[in-house]
Amino acid sequence: MEAKATLRHVLMSPQKVRLVADLVRGKHLDEALNQLRFSNKKAARFLSKVIRSAMANAERDGKMDLDNVYVKTLMVDGGAVMKRFMPRAMGRATKIHKRTSHIFVSLEEK
Repeated sequence: MEAKATLRHVLMSPQKVRLVADLVRGKHLDEALNQLRFSNKKAARFLSKVIRSAMANAERDGKMDLDNVYVKTLMVDGGAVMKRFMPRAMGRATKIHKRTSHIFVSLEEK
Protein backbone atom coordinates (compact mmCIF):
# COMPACT_ATOMS: atom_id res chain seq x y z
CA MET A 1 0.00 0.00 0.00
CA GLU A 2 1.20 3.48 -0.81
CA ALA A 3 0.25 6.96 0.44
CA LYS A 4 0.97 10.02 -1.68
CA ALA A 5 0.94 13.80 -1.26
CA THR A 6 1.86 16.74 -3.46
CA LEU A 7 2.79 20.35 -2.79
CA ARG A 8 2.90 22.56 -5.86
CA HIS A 9 4.13 26.08 -6.63
CA VAL A 10 6.52 26.37 -3.68
CA LEU A 11 8.35 29.68 -4.09
CA MET A 12 11.82 28.20 -3.82
CA SER A 13 14.20 26.88 -6.45
CA PRO A 14 14.19 23.10 -7.01
CA GLN A 15 17.95 22.96 -6.51
CA LYS A 16 17.65 24.26 -2.95
CA VAL A 17 14.77 21.92 -2.11
CA ARG A 18 16.63 18.89 -3.54
CA LEU A 19 19.53 19.49 -1.14
CA VAL A 20 17.20 18.86 1.80
CA ALA A 21 15.19 16.15 0.03
CA ASP A 22 18.34 14.04 -0.37
CA LEU A 23 18.69 13.95 3.43
CA VAL A 24 15.39 12.16 4.06
CA ARG A 25 14.78 10.04 0.95
CA GLY A 26 14.49 6.36 1.88
CA LYS A 27 14.46 6.93 5.64
CA HIS A 28 11.98 5.78 8.27
CA LEU A 29 9.14 8.27 8.82
CA ASP A 30 10.11 9.31 12.37
CA GLU A 31 13.76 9.65 11.47
CA ALA A 32 12.93 11.77 8.39
CA LEU A 33 10.64 14.13 10.31
CA ASN A 34 13.23 14.48 13.07
CA GLN A 35 15.94 15.26 10.52
CA LEU A 36 13.76 17.95 8.93
CA ARG A 37 12.76 19.40 12.28
CA PHE A 38 16.35 20.20 13.20
CA SER A 39 17.47 21.23 9.73
CA ASN A 40 18.39 24.88 9.32
CA LYS A 41 17.01 25.21 5.77
CA LYS A 42 13.76 26.86 4.69
CA ALA A 43 12.96 23.90 2.43
CA ALA A 44 12.77 21.59 5.46
CA ARG A 45 9.52 23.26 6.52
CA PHE A 46 7.90 22.58 3.14
CA LEU A 47 9.13 18.97 3.01
CA SER A 48 7.90 18.15 6.50
CA LYS A 49 4.53 19.65 5.58
CA VAL A 50 4.22 17.33 2.57
CA ILE A 51 5.39 14.27 4.50
CA ARG A 52 2.86 14.98 7.25
CA SER A 53 0.15 15.31 4.59
CA ALA A 54 1.08 11.93 3.10
CA MET A 55 1.10 10.50 6.62
CA ALA A 56 -2.44 11.84 7.18
CA ASN A 57 -3.53 10.29 3.87
CA ALA A 58 -2.12 6.93 4.99
CA GLU A 59 -3.87 7.24 8.34
CA ARG A 60 -7.17 8.19 6.68
CA ASP A 61 -7.11 5.09 4.48
CA GLY A 62 -6.35 2.98 7.55
CA LYS A 63 -4.48 0.28 5.63
CA MET A 64 -0.97 1.15 6.83
CA ASP A 65 0.75 0.79 10.19
CA LEU A 66 2.53 4.15 10.69
CA ASP A 67 5.23 2.53 12.83
CA ASN A 68 6.64 0.70 9.77
CA VAL A 69 6.35 3.47 7.18
CA TYR A 70 9.29 4.92 5.25
CA VAL A 71 9.73 7.60 2.58
CA LYS A 72 9.67 5.60 -0.64
CA THR A 73 10.02 8.40 -3.19
CA LEU A 74 10.61 12.09 -2.78
CA MET A 75 10.77 14.00 -6.06
CA VAL A 76 11.31 17.71 -6.54
CA ASP A 77 10.52 19.10 -9.99
CA GLY A 78 10.64 22.61 -11.35
CA GLY A 79 7.41 24.55 -11.51
CA ALA A 80 6.47 27.76 -13.25
CA VAL A 81 9.12 30.45 -13.48
CA MET A 82 8.08 34.00 -12.69
CA LYS A 83 10.03 36.46 -14.81
CA ARG A 84 10.81 39.85 -13.33
CA PHE A 85 13.11 42.68 -14.32
CA MET A 86 15.63 44.53 -12.19
CA PRO A 87 16.77 48.03 -13.18
CA ARG A 88 20.52 48.29 -13.75
CA ALA A 89 23.01 51.02 -14.54
CA MET A 90 22.72 53.29 -17.57
CA GLY A 91 19.03 52.57 -18.23
CA ARG A 92 19.41 48.83 -18.71
CA ALA A 93 17.40 46.04 -17.15
CA THR A 94 18.22 42.39 -16.40
CA LYS A 95 15.94 39.40 -16.04
CA ILE A 96 15.30 37.86 -12.64
CA HIS A 97 13.92 34.31 -12.65
CA LYS A 98 11.90 33.45 -9.55
CA ARG A 99 11.78 29.68 -9.71
CA THR A 100 9.10 27.51 -8.11
CA SER A 101 9.06 23.83 -7.18
CA HIS A 102 6.64 20.92 -7.17
CA ILE A 103 7.22 18.35 -4.39
CA PHE A 104 5.88 14.77 -4.64
CA VAL A 105 6.09 12.34 -1.71
CA SER A 106 5.20 8.67 -1.59
CA LEU A 107 5.21 6.65 1.64
CA GLU A 108 5.20 2.86 1.83
CA GLU A 109 5.04 0.26 4.57
CA LYS A 110 8.00 -2.07 5.10
